[in-house]
Amino acid sequence: MGGNQTQITEVTLLGFQVSSALEFFLFGLFSLFYTFTLLGNGVILGLICLDSRLHTPMYFFLSHLAIVDMSYASNNVPKMLGNLVNQKRTISFVPCIMQTFLYLAFAHAECLILVVMSYDRYMAICHPLHYTVTMSWRVCTVLAVTSWVFSFLLALVHLVLILRLPFCGPHEINHFFCEILSVLKLACADTQLNQVVIFAACVFILVGPLCLVLVSYSRIVFAILRIQAGEGRRKAFSTCSSHLCVVGLFFGSAIVMYMAPKSRHPEEQQKVLSLFYSLFNPMLNPLIYSLRNAEVKGALTRALRKEGPM
Repeated sequence: MGGNQTQITEVTLLGFQVSSALEFFLFGLFSLFYTFTLLGNGVILGLICLDSRLHTPMYFFLSHLAIVDMSYASNNVPKMLGNLVNQKRTISFVPCIMQTFLYLAFAHAECLILVVMSYDRYMAICHPLHYTVTMSWRVCTVLAVTSWVFSFLLALVHLVLILRLPFCGPHEINHFFCEILSVLKLACADTQLNQVVIFAACVFILVGPLCLVLVSYSRIVFAILRIQAGEGRRKAFSTCSSHLCVVGLFFGSAIVMYMAPKSRHPEEQQKVLSLFYSLFNPMLNPLIYSLRNAEVKGALTRALRKEGPM
């Protein structure tokens, strides 16, 4: 490395690079979306904690998904909102790297929680007689803790590989947060190892889990079609279709972002994809589960009646 290279202490997040009027409009729109994200997931989490009828493995994992979504959005969106109304769009390098680490950890956690949720539905529908034994609270706790621990360990691998690199410029990130691929462009050394590990992690944390989910739900569909009772079939389809909507939104956008050839997706399009799975998807998850889930709607109705006048 040359002796004239200096270490980066702060970087500028270029964001969306639009007119001032459009920036204020986006600020209002994204603030509304972020509020809905926190409110929607917070309501889901509160209902699951307070309503004893929702104290089941499925809603236990759904509560973890709500925590992931709130954390995921809160890691990226507040800084983006601040930059939309602030001319000084810099971020210190250490907080930038921490944002990258937490973003990866929460993204990995969401992937694994969605896989665990699909396994829970598979056991409930395809093996109902063994469900209470297989999905005991001890097993559910182990699955949830393992998902969180593994997610942060995998993110730590990326962090270590990033910190081994010298960063000397440019001092600008063409993104609205410190996304890992954009951060690697700041390095003044070969990042091939980082790129290989990112691709391998995508195969392991995106393609592998997606295949497991699809296999689980293909067997679930066949099991549902064998259900004789119309009400039981409708309830099973409603629950599983909600989960499949969430899986499709998250895995689809993430795979396009990280595994499709980059030449097909200019940087501005990559920002839109990142915005989709860091803000839109966490906002849509509680809507999907509440609108298509009779038990959640019932819990919300009971909670509102308790709060109403006697």
